[in-house]
Amino acid sequence: MLYTSAEAAKLLRKLNDDKQALEQNERQTFEFSAAINENIEQARPEYDYEKTRAELEEIELKIRKVKHAINKFNLEHEVPGFNMTIDQLLVYLPQLQHKKMKLYGMKGRLAKTREPVRVAGTIEYTYANYDVAEVKKDYDKISAELSRAQLALDALNTQIKFEIDL
Repeated sequence: MLYTSAEAAKLLRKLNDDKQALEQNERQTFEFSAAINENIEQARPEYDYEKTRAELEEIELKIRKVKHAINKFNLEHEVPGFNMTIDQLLVYLPQLQHKKMKLYGMKGRLAKTREPVRVAGTIEYTYANYDVAEVKKDYDKISAELSRAQLALDALNTQIKFEIDL
């Protein structure tokens, strides 16, 4: 079947949810307690080891196929306007976010800040050792680039379809 990357990610979440639910059900049924005077067969929960194992293996195979297809898509498709593949952009985005957060802290500083008095009669100042206006321009530039990259990735994730053989 054909999926967009966004659809494949949703399918992957569903498969992982299905696997967790099956494992939780198994944990609740693969052993049980019964009182000495209880009929053990009436207390026994329904559990089939072979069936459960086969269902888990089937889900895990599908998870591997979906992850492989997503990874292959990310390796093979270039993001328009960025001269990099999706997997490279997925590394670039956190780098941009890190730069943005650093510049955010720097752009809010004053060029000169008076420090609290530590020694009576001594006035100290802390000076920004950079051009605050230049940092503000860089912050705006990085913010715009981050938004542009996120929008380009969102467009690819919702528009281009690829095959997943389940």
